[in-house]
Amino acid sequence: MKTGVAILGSTGSIGKSTLRVLARHADRFRVVALTAHNSADELGAQARETGAGFARSVNQSGAECLVEAATHPDAQIVVNAVVGAAGLPATLAALRAGKRVALANKETLVMAGELVMCAAREGQGELIPVDSEHSAVLQCVTGHTRALKRLILTASGGPFRDWPVERLARATVDEALKHPTWRMGRKITVDSATLANKALEVIEAHYLFGLGYESVEVVVHPQSIVHAFVEFADGSVLAQLSFPNMELPILYALTHPERLADTGVTRFDPVAAGPFTFEPVRAADFPALALGVGAGRAGGTAPAVFNAANEVAVQAFLDRRITFGRIPGVIDKALQAHRVESAQSIEAVLEADRWARKRAEAACS
Repeated sequence: MKTGVAILGSTGSIGKSTLRVLARHADRFRVVALTAHNSADELGAQARETGAGFARSVNQSGAECLVEAATHPDAQIVVNAVVGAAGLPATLAALRAGKRVALANKETLVMAGELVMCAAREGQGELIPVDSEHSAVLQCVTGHTRALKRLILTASGGPFRDWPVERLARATVDEALKHPTWRMGRKITVDSATLANKALEVIEAHYLFGLGYESVEVVVHPQSIVHAFVEFADGSVLAQLSFPNMELPILYALTHPERLADTGVTRFDPVAAGPFTFEPVRAADFPALALGVGAGRAGGTAPAVFNAANEVAVQAFLDRRITFGRIPGVIDKALQAHRVESAQSIEAVLEADRWARKRAEAACS
């Protein structure tokens, strides 16, 4: 019997990559549900092509359709590729229903990591990361998690890796969206440029692999071929390498711990890959990383505030209402004004999210 897959955010870059992977492995998987934020025509075409019986647009059906798709009775795997906080209720619902969640929506764990892990335990669901860095860690540690000591996540450095700080403040939207190695959605691409994306990934790694923040580090690797290093208790270090292509971690999330032969990923060639370089993060010039990790260390509702303020600031930048250089300041103002509360309930998390969005919007005006 084929494994049923629901894709939340099917018209985005991760969703489209997932559909390509599933098409190559149609003997093993079938698409049973699709959702998109809008793009109704494209969503309809995807439904006709895959034969999915459930296809809903959030703009037309409301956000409830995400939970409906995530709990679809014929879906054993839910690929959550929704961008931002909107993906949280669907992740919780899928895990409580005992599904495997292939998680590309990192904001879910950032906002409510404790709630998400609790939902997985209670519903006996599985949480498998799709992010290339976390997929790399998972591939290295499977069967050896007790000996895990330290993670080093790599960052491309984004389009502004070597820009002087005075030029960073004046960076345009078009410049921010020209990522040197990955092709991603607009919000995630800007997050990569500010390094906020890496802060989200550090928080995500903390929950996925149970390590303290002092044991999760970030290093800049412009080639984006080494996706993570894993250090074990005996000092041995493993790394996972591949050319930048999200289809490999997507396939692994669908099949973990198995590996399927796949023709869609370029065969690795160390000579063609060229020399690898690694650099320290310019922390003072890209303060969003430290702000996010600091929110993670603070715990409670602080990560939800960081995430929400960042979403608002990035959208304001994309709308050309604020400059690139103001994004970290908007986030910092929200974090400074927030009184951290417990994040033991979804209501507390969502209230922190609403508060931060309002505060950030005011800072953008």
